[in-house]
Amino acid sequence: MTAPYFTGERPGAGYKKMGNNAEKTEKVENGVKRAVFAILAILLEIVLIYILYFKIESRYSWVSLVITLLAVVIVLYIYGKHETASIKMPWLILISAFPILGVFLYLVLGLNRGTKKMVNRYEELDKILLPLLPENDEVLEKIVSKDPGTGGQFRYIRNYSGYPVYNNTDVLFYADGADGFNAQLEELKTAERFIFMEYHAIEDSTSFKPLHQILKEKAAQGVDVRLFYDYVGSMGFIGNSFIKKMEADGIKCRVFNPMNPVLNFFINNRDHRKITVIDGRVGFTGGYNIADEYFHVTEPYGHWLDTGLRLEGDAVKSLTVTFLENWNSIRDDDRDDTDYQSLIKDAPYESKEKGFIQPYADSPLDEEHVGENVYINVLRNAKKYAWFVTPYLIITEEMSSAFVMAAKSGVDVRIITPGIPDKKMVNALTKSYYSGLLQNGVRIFEYTPGFCHAKQCVSDDTVATCGTINLDFRSLYHHFENGVLMHDCKAVGDIRAMFEETFTKCEEITEEYRVRRTKTRRLIQMILRLFAPLM
Repeated sequence: MTAPYFTGERPGAGYKKMGNNAEKTEKVENGVKRAVFAILAILLEIVLIYILYFKIESRYSWVSLVITLLAVVIVLYIYGKHETASIKMPWLILISAFPILGVFLYLVLGLNRGTKKMVNRYEELDKILLPLLPENDEVLEKIVSKDPGTGGQFRYIRNYSGYPVYNNTDVLFYADGADGFNAQLEELKTAERFIFMEYHAIEDSTSFKPLHQILKEKAAQGVDVRLFYDYVGSMGFIGNSFIKKMEADGIKCRVFNPMNPVLNFFINNRDHRKITVIDGRVGFTGGYNIADEYFHVTEPYGHWLDTGLRLEGDAVKSLTVTFLENWNSIRDDDRDDTDYQSLIKDAPYESKEKGFIQPYADSPLDEEHVGENVYINVLRNAKKYAWFVTPYLIITEEMSSAFVMAAKSGVDVRIITPGIPDKKMVNALTKSYYSGLLQNGVRIFEYTPGFCHAKQCVSDDTVATCGTINLDFRSLYHHFENGVLMHDCKAVGDIRAMFEETFTKCEEITEEYRVRRTKTRRLIQMILRLFAPLM
């Protein structure tokens, strides 16, 4: 394991989480206070709507009838949707039991289509950006003829997310997020044109200091440096003054979907992507954010297991497009790009290996669940084994069935989950899925040294994925995500080797788990499962 890269003195063994100066603590507290204020303001608005409803209902009896009819219409609408029953049932139960609350929550959180305005912004931008990527039909046909099953997977991603497959790209896999971050820092020093960074969470602390220094120096050299982060993902780490601090150093900075004290139908959709692009020639992605716990500077949940990828070559264009999509979509008053072609232009490169690489993105603003379908297709195409690692296991009936059917077909199906959870309630929900999978042949392993945050799978020594997509409803249905599908390249073997080593540090969950569960525990897990789509 490689230690994090630092320009100054590294913290000693006594270093504690959030052990920074008072100024930083104040900034973080201000960011959290704003979020708390926004949440309280929204709750107050909900209470006021309730009060207003009951006042009106007491005077006009027909209002209650209207709400009841609206609830019936929404229930029928949900029932008729082409959507998994795992998503439908909680809403149907909630609206039937509490019509007013259920209708309101569904309109705010359940539709999961953002506002019409946001949907239109993304659709219009994708019409400009995605056609700038090469079709690469000859590459697709090559993989289809070589491996029809996996070729169909590549074709699906191309057809339904718009991202092509490449074979002129080298991929390097990092079995430890700290190694990926170190390599990223070194590569950033070579930037000449632009640096694009998009992360769910950024912490202005020890690990960020050398990164900040490099970005500052590159901005001073005239490099176009952009930093983009999700408001909710980062609110426990940085405050509102972070943007001003970055822009004072010449670093363009934007925040995705800030929480405001008004009802927001887009609030449930967060940016969970993790991307760095340097000059359009080198890109990094994977599971890690830019915060101390990801690089072992602090260890609040034991040893943190995370992974990443370095891409060099043609496929980096797709990472560039994915970054530009969110950067240019979030606000009307931003000064957006006008010359996209210059940012996605060809960079001459000859790869050392000829494997097939396909970076792709998933959006909650359409009806296509690309991230989930990629995982399901890996299971359906597996012949010998399919191994997964995820921080959370909260899956639909369709995905559960895919795991079970693969196992029943004789495929060695394994899932690694955390031994030390970061969220106890979510971990309890994760465990509620164990029994149904275990009794049908799926093997589950808990990573005993700590928390596993990696999101990846490998199958049959030929295909693997690595990226930001967890096996949970948030990643599969609510968040903006990205991943990389790989076939017949060295990184696939390296990912298998990482799994083999990780299994030695895990405790396998056996059938005894199902027997040991008490009735009370089962009841709690059943209740939690009802609210799984909201977690």
